[in-house]
Amino acid sequence: MDFNTPAAQNPIDREIVVTKPHDRIDGPVKVTGRATYAYEYHAEAPNAAYGFILGASIGKGSIAAIDTAAAEKSPGVLLVLTHKNAPKQSKDGRHNAPQLQGPDVRNFDQAVALVVAETFEQARSAARLIRVDYTISPGRFDLAAEKSKGTMPDDVPDTNIGDFNGAMASAPVTLDVSYTTPDQAHSMMEPQASVAMWEGDKLTLYTSHQIVHWAVDGVASTLGIAKDKVRIVSAYVGGGFGSKLKIYSDPILAAVAAKQLNRPVKVALTRPQIYNHTSHRPATIQRLRFGAERDGTLTAIGHEVWCGNQAGGEPENAADQTRLLYAGANRMTRVRMTLLDLPLGAAMRAPGEAVGLLALECAMDELAEKLAIDPIELRIKNDTQFDPEKGPSRPFSTRGLVQCLRTGAEKFGWDKRNAKPGMVRDGQWLVGIGVASAIRSNLVQPSGARVTLDGKGVLTIETQMTDIGTGSYTILAQIGAEMLGLTMAQVRVKLGDSDFPHSAGSGGSWGANSASAGVYAACEKLRGAIAAKAGFNSTDLIFAEGKIVTAGRSVDLTEIVGSASITVEDSITFGDLTKKFAQAAFGAHFAEVGVDTATGEVRVRRLLSVCAAGRIINPKTARSQCLGGMTMGIGAALMEEHVVDTRHGYFVNYDLAEYQVPVHADVPDLDVIFLEERDDKSSPIKAKGVGELGICGVGAAIANAVYNASGVRIRDYPLTLDKVLKKLPVAA
Repeated sequence: MDFNTPAAQNPIDREIVVTKPHDRIDGPVKVTGRATYAYEYHAEAPNAAYGFILGASIGKGSIAAIDTAAAEKSPGVLLVLTHKNAPKQSKDGRHNAPQLQGPDVRNFDQAVALVVAETFEQARSAARLIRVDYTISPGRFDLAAEKSKGTMPDDVPDTNIGDFNGAMASAPVTLDVSYTTPDQAHSMMEPQASVAMWEGDKLTLYTSHQIVHWAVDGVASTLGIAKDKVRIVSAYVGGGFGSKLKIYSDPILAAVAAKQLNRPVKVALTRPQIYNHTSHRPATIQRLRFGAERDGTLTAIGHEVWCGNQAGGEPENAADQTRLLYAGANRMTRVRMTLLDLPLGAAMRAPGEAVGLLALECAMDELAEKLAIDPIELRIKNDTQFDPEKGPSRPFSTRGLVQCLRTGAEKFGWDKRNAKPGMVRDGQWLVGIGVASAIRSNLVQPSGARVTLDGKGVLTIETQMTDIGTGSYTILAQIGAEMLGLTMAQVRVKLGDSDFPHSAGSGGSWGANSASAGVYAACEKLRGAIAAKAGFNSTDLIFAEGKIVTAGRSVDLTEIVGSASITVEDSITFGDLTKKFAQAAFGAHFAEVGVDTATGEVRVRRLLSVCAAGRIINPKTARSQCLGGMTMGIGAALMEEHVVDTRHGYFVNYDLAEYQVPVHADVPDLDVIFLEERDDKSSPIKAKGVGELGICGVGAAIANAVYNASGVRIRDYPLTLDKVLKKLPVAA
């Protein structure tokens, strides 16, 4: 199926099953411990050996000598792999991850050895016996110190519309501020883990990955084998937030060891290894410049970003949302990436927007104060119904930002806000409220599915799509049930297996929309096959209550299918609607905070998110996604910081004891409102993603509330109490 024109009326519009708050169909198996995660395929991989990875203890340099003799003699040890005996692998590929390919150390905790033993404890104990001598090289570990060496990434060119410098020079009111955001860690619940087993030349990997076909591509290319010789299974993924978009040492080394030992091998990263061995969200330095008329009309918008990464790594494009969010005739964005020798920087929930909005939306509040205009009214005044860079020729498919701001203001009690900072008290607490806009681009990806209707009227959906805690199992079941006129109890969903049809996978908020559209395409083909078998020629068939109904005739699906089954497969591809129309989900976040006058502690009291994200397939799972994003927004605002030791080149807080994330006591009353919206240019489902919209702008709303409460404006995230206390007025 090709999606080239806006969606017309279709079976999803009946909304008998979709748009209803169904419980997760995978919930019971998860809460009872029956869901099988990557490391738990015991029956499928009998007699598995256990691998333990030893990581480098330097930030940059090379291995001068490595002594594995004691480890090899340790009880239970079956194999010790190092760069001296590891098989050759390929680095040429977007998803490749070669391991132990030489003495060079690119970053701290890079794998330098794998020990495989009969038990995990034996492998871990033996790994500690390996002696490694290093030659340490000077490293680049400090973004601020290396900032001036940044260059323009090939895939993020500068944008220049109009005359930005001229508009800034002539603007009656200007703002020029800089913000910084730190490195952040994904800190998902399930560590990276893999179980590898070979049957002849066919490799099966049970692994934790967000996009199955990327994992197939990376593993096959790295090991130099054909893609059809690799099977990836990621049926259940215990969170990812972007960390599991890449492959790391666990699947590659497990596969290599399993081949050599001719038996299954399990390899899992420990919790501390996740923080330096895998990826993280890179730090940014951002400069925002606005020029405005005295009535608040923006005449110039400039956003410059400095970030760092390894050679071959991707930039943190924190200026991306600034290109679409507000009107302004003269505009400029620039991203400069500096080479650093820290662990790999990569996508983390809402890459770009999450940290870009931390700066942009605080700068908007600063401009509003300078203009003596209400922050919401400033945002509304600069709303636009078309791409600000392309003009009216590229309108937004839908854009509900103003309605989000208006609805949120009414529900949150914005009219009670005192515009003067530091004027509202509750005992020892200074109380304030803040707002921020939210935007997340609507990305679409080709996606497909295989669907089977059996003689009992049960529909089975098979697709490579993964569920990383987002509710994929449930919403795909809803799509199938809606299309075939079935109940949720009559639908089975199988996910995360490369033997299934190609799917978008979980990333970029494209999963719900694209994967659902793939299931829609397959079910549309199945409807046609069923109708043809029943001898129906009408194009206005209705599938309802397990029957086909048309022109007074009704036939049970079980009668049509009979003792056999009907299986079809189809996929959806997307044309140029994303070029013709600017597509994004929008929202507005409102925060109320208290600031302790004695300690500078910030406590979030209330949060409200109002979202316009197309058709909400399942309000319950979508709300959960937004609540998770809001919670991560609290972390980004107040506590999350991957602290870099700039002497030795590693993240020093490499566990959940020291890398602070919000806990129950940090999370207050949260509320989410979804506006009614259908986007027919997005997909046949008319939906958009919400998984990342929920984090975009939350931290800025909190920071703006802190300023409203206390008069303290901090431009260096996170807003820890020491920073707040330093700036609190003595009389507070």
